[in-house]
Amino acid sequence: MTANVVERPVASSGRATGFRAVVRRVRQDRWAVTSAAVIVVFLVVAVAAPLISAVTGQDPYGYDIDALNSFGAPKGFGGGISGEHWFGVEPLTGRDLFAIVTYGARTSLGIGLAATLVSIVIGVLVGVTTGFFGGWYDRVLSRVVDVIFGFPSLVFMIALTAIVPTSFPKPVLVVLVIGFFGWPSVARVVRGQTLSLVSRNYVVASTAMGAGRWHVIRTQLLPNLAATITVYATISIPSMIGAEAALSFLAVGVTPPTPSWGRSIGDAVGWVQTDPMYLVFPGVALFLITLAFNVLGDALRDALDPRGARR
Repeated sequence: MTANVVERPVASSGRATGFRAVVRRVRQDRWAVTSAAVIVVFLVVAVAAPLISAVTGQDPYGYDIDALNSFGAPKGFGGGISGEHWFGVEPLTGRDLFAIVTYGARTSLGIGLAATLVSIVIGVLVGVTTGFFGGWYDRVLSRVVDVIFGFPSLVFMIALTAIVPTSFPKPVLVVLVIGFFGWPSVARVVRGQTLSLVSRNYVVASTAMGAGRWHVIRTQLLPNLAATITVYATISIPSMIGAEAALSFLAVGVTPPTPSWGRSIGDAVGWVQTDPMYLVFPGVALFLITLAFNVLGDALRDALDPRGARR
């Protein structure tokens, strides 16, 4: 009975009130609202990609050689922009670029969100347990985090994605590799927040009254870490999307002909002098989604900062 009284600092009504206050502050920031709208639009595009591309009667895997000239470059203005191909066509193949960008949202957002989930789950688990348990467990995992931080992650990503058998699903491999190298930074932030929470009166009292360690983590620490985790996850998504784009740009990401913004940008580099429009549409899509997540993450961080709220 006493333990229930101790846990009131994180009662659901208090969290609901705090959540409404955060939403109100974010809604007052027009840039944050615009960014949220952009993210929603891209998510809808990713989910409804078959329906959206069907409007033009195109798909990302159909070749249209008639849309190319004898050199393999798109015919006409703007990389072959026409009523049939809204964004033009891909050089050498004639695939519809609008369909590629639309389906590419699935690849980039799907891998980015999944990799963020992997890194957040591992990072939160490691961070909250090392900060709470301490001792040799904390020392060992802290050294592991230091080693991973000092490891040339991009080189390892390229090597691993290149040597893994082709039978292994490439999107899953990319998610696991990017997520694995993303969790140490999450763990370090969560550990620091956990160390500040374990000295709070309600955590000390719960532990002294015999509450189990996992009970304290679940009911006392994680609810108070939710804001930090949410902000960090939002800010991490752009870097995960960028990592997928970088791997696809280097031709070690998802395998062709799977649509990917990063690979489209990589392919477009060789055609910039001939027709730069092939670079514009996937590049703008990647820029907008990463910018939107960064702006929304900054707005959430400011809204959850009491000092920022007073300002």
